[in-house]
Amino acid sequence: MAVTMIFTVTSVLILLSSSFTSAQLVASPAFSPTLAPAPAPAPATDYVNLVDLLTVAGPFHTFLNLLESTKVIQTFQDQANNTKQGITIFIPKDSAFSSLKKPPLSNLTQDQQKSLILFHGLSQYYTLSDFNSLSQSSPVTTMAGGQYTLNFTDVSGTVHLNSGWTNTKVSSSVHSTNPVSLFQVDKVLLPEAIFGEAPPPAPAPAPSPEIAPTADSPPSLTEQGSSPLSSSSSSHRIICWGALHYLALAISGGLILIF
Repeated sequence: MAVTMIFTVTSVLILLSSSFTSAQLVASPAFSPTLAPAPAPAPATDYVNLVDLLTVAGPFHTFLNLLESTKVIQTFQDQANNTKQGITIFIPKDSAFSSLKKPPLSNLTQDQQKSLILFHGLSQYYTLSDFNSLSQSSPVTTMAGGQYTLNFTDVSGTVHLNSGWTNTKVSSSVHSTNPVSLFQVDKVLLPEAIFGEAPPPAPAPAPSPEIAPTADSPPSLTEQGSSPLSSSSSSHRIICWGALHYLALAISGGLILIF
């Protein structure tokens, strides 16, 4: 009986100690550093959507259509969002394309159209104030690469661009927040690498010739005397006065002989 009691008490003590140990093991993971909550992820960088910017800022429909048809929009998006340098884009208005007569853009190949649109981008974010120093390092290579360069000049704070074929200026700042700058220009930038050397400027119009007097117009007086018509009239009067003079002398002579 005593042995049974001892065994029972021993079993109860073993069960209690096991339960206490298990409770400690279950509670301990809450304090384990390996199971601490993960830190919150860093906020993602804002994505710049050029299509949205150009659609709102318009009217740049023609330029935007060329961006999408040539797939240059993806190149510009990657430069804006996936690089540290950012991007600067010069955007012609719709009226700049409609007023463009020669050379026609419809005759360009797909590759030439792509190079033409890339020619309007610089692989660097620039503000208006940056163009003052940029004009001192002209010509500047565009995103079309190679010989597709632009010359910049700063005239009293106004940025002028020259592509060989095109001489225009920045008329307004559409968007200027790092990493994207969008500037409106008055003309389409036409590179010499596609269109060749620019045609020479048109010569100044020749002065209009003086109108000669018509044949039946009366002659004008000259500084040295009267016109031939007036001279003949004077001679006629002199002859008449001479004839009258001789007639008077004849009459006088006849009267003398009579008397």
